[in-house]
Amino acid sequence: MSNNTLQVADVLPADHKERMAQLSNLARLAESSERFEDMCKFMKLLVETLGETPNHEGLPVEERNLLSVAYKHVIGTRRATWRTLNADEGRDAPLIAEYRRQVEGELQVICKEVIGLIESVLIRGQAADEARVFYLKMAGDYYRYLAEFMDRSAGFHDKAKERYQLALDIATGDNEKDGNGVGALPSTHPIRLGLALNYSVCFYEILGEKILACKLARKAFEDAIKKLDELDEHSYKDSTLIMQLLRDNLTLWSSDSNWNDEAANDVNVQNVDAE
Repeated sequence: MSNNTLQVADVLPADHKERMAQLSNLARLAESSERFEDMCKFMKLLVETLGETPNHEGLPVEERNLLSVAYKHVIGTRRATWRTLNADEGRDAPLIAEYRRQVEGELQVICKEVIGLIESVLIRGQAADEARVFYLKMAGDYYRYLAEFMDRSAGFHDKAKERYQLALDIATGDNEKDGNGVGALPSTHPIRLGLALNYSVCFYEILGEKILACKLARKAFEDAIKKLDELDEHSYKDSTLIMQLLRDNLTLWSSDSNWNDEAANDVNVQNVDAE
């Protein structure tokens, strides 16, 4: 990440509450200016200040989303660059290989920074199920991004799976065994649906467990369909968008000619339309 970002630590107030409020405002300004590298720096300082605050109760939802948006932008551009370099016909040429290694180094720094903030500050002592699921999912995402280009021996594949599974266990709760989609978060909750979407992608693309990927995505979609009439207006747009992505993935994956017929039949997608 850039070292040219505005240096603010020395001019921020000493009081933790005031400091965090000013950093939150700076992050919003950086977002509106599309200076996402700066936004990440401000949110990192905010989380570190939170970690220094005795008996803190975690980030409010708005700041939590600011953190997610900031790092999503800076990691997204680098992931796209890496995919382009890795798909190029001349990817083994020394110059392109060196460029790709540079991008991979940046990806590692960003991913490990996010994971460090989550696991050293944000997830600790977090009692609310929604926040725990959010942060565990986010940690799973960034471990997955590392697993996209790191060898499995580095352990990031397994760490991604562990974080996603912990989040899923909390989100679905003990009643999930009854098959009703009942848990700590409703089956239509955007965070729970987003978790199912990303975890299923991890199963399919990172872990190579295609049947599990389809089963997870299909169950999340079908559980949400059953409760669609209970979805509140605030979450409707986000939830239905993720449901469509789940359905799109299922359609794509079930038509994948690389699996055997038995696997394809096991995950046949039903044409379910919400009323």
